[in-house]
Amino acid sequence: MARACGLGLLLALLLPMVGTSVPGTVVRLNKAMLNYVSETGKAPLQRALQVTVPHFLDWSGEVLQPSRVQILNVQVSRLDLNFIAGFGIRMLVAANFTFKVFRVPEPLELVLPVVLVADARVAPDSIRTPVVSISTCSSFFNNAIVLDGNHSTALLVRVQRHIKAVLRNKLCLSISNLVQNLNVHLGTLIGLNPVGPESQIRYFMISAPNITNDYISLDISAVLFLLGKPIVLPVNATRFMLPEHVGTDSAMATVGLSQDMFDSVLLLLQKAGTLNMDITGQLKSDNNPLNTSVLGLLIPEITHQFPQPMSVVLKVRLGATPMVILHTNNATLQLQPFVEVLAVTSNSAFQSLFSLNVVMNLSLQLSVSKVKLQGITSVLGDVKLTVASSNVGFIDTDQVHAQIGTVFEKPLLDHLNALLGMGIALPNVVSLYYLNAEIFVHEGYVVVSSKLLYEH
Repeated sequence: MARACGLGLLLALLLPMVGTSVPGTVVRLNKAMLNYVSETGKAPLQRALQVTVPHFLDWSGEVLQPSRVQILNVQVSRLDLNFIAGFGIRMLVAANFTFKVFRVPEPLELVLPVVLVADARVAPDSIRTPVVSISTCSSFFNNAIVLDGNHSTALLVRVQRHIKAVLRNKLCLSISNLVQNLNVHLGTLIGLNPVGPESQIRYFMISAPNITNDYISLDISAVLFLLGKPIVLPVNATRFMLPEHVGTDSAMATVGLSQDMFDSVLLLLQKAGTLNMDITGQLKSDNNPLNTSVLGLLIPEITHQFPQPMSVVLKVRLGATPMVILHTNNATLQLQPFVEVLAVTSNSAFQSLFSLNVVMNLSLQLSVSKVKLQGITSVLGDVKLTVASSNVGFIDTDQVHAQIGTVFEKPLLDHLNALLGMGIALPNVVSLYYLNAEIFVHEGYVVVSSKLLYEH
């Protein structure tokens, strides 16, 4: 099983490993990926082709004498993989099989050159996971080369006939078994990937892949879960189409992430409440220098209500869903947090002083680590504050901004960057990672252009 999965995982690079449903995502696997599989797939393929050959029966006088036949070595000299437009993938294998026939009195050792050609079709099954099927498989044999021993031509013809009859069925069966083991493995790829502490994403295929002579393109979709239940997302009738010739020419994988994808993930985080936070502190704390005496210098009514210095707590809530704005070479994130300022009373209760509507524009830098799309933000321009409500009379937002802004901006950014640093899983296969990924921001979508690395 382990050996079979080795090549199976490599072949998985060719397939629609993952998908996206409501948020649009396109995974495009290019020729460079096929070349990578061709190089790394030779060793596991050689192991898979080490089939057993039954005894060779030959006459010794008037008695049929069985002779054991053993494959000493399989050397795959060529493994070519190519896309077949509108169909799937063609595999061409050239290999030399070294056999030893343990005859008495003298064993026979020979090398048989074999060429295998197999065509594979990829399609989604009933539960929207990818399934690979071998549609055709053929084996072609050249004449064997005798390595040692002095044997008659007639014997060599009989031995070759026996070996070829066995290999003609068993080699294609080995390829088919690899594919079946791969399909079992692919069935596990619909599992949940964490987005936050209580939220997950699950990818699946939308439709059959689009296959050209240059790539296989997979339209995939995602269901987002909160507390184990799928969330309802806004319906966008416009299907996301990844343009041709995006990313780098040498990329093995090109992943297109639509505006809908980013909007949906941010909606999930907002609904989960993971973007909310409380900023608390003790009196004379460096983390929260605010107290009623400090605010009373700006708002006299606070000093009137709280003659003695009391701690202040900021409750930051994101009632509105954050928005990602994607322009060419520029990604920004807009937050509109609602900030409530409360004083801790003498009996440890909270008393609301005032609340603010805040608008923040953040620069968003994206990166990829293994299979995770990560982000980091920084403030762009001025943070805008308006008073939502007040229990302490008139508030001059220009004066309050300097005090409130310095207290909540950094903790909020730290909290947001920690969440974005956790990342969201891109379409991926177990043990397969994005390598040296480059990010390209376009109008309304993002492209991840990457090599791939399979770790055994």
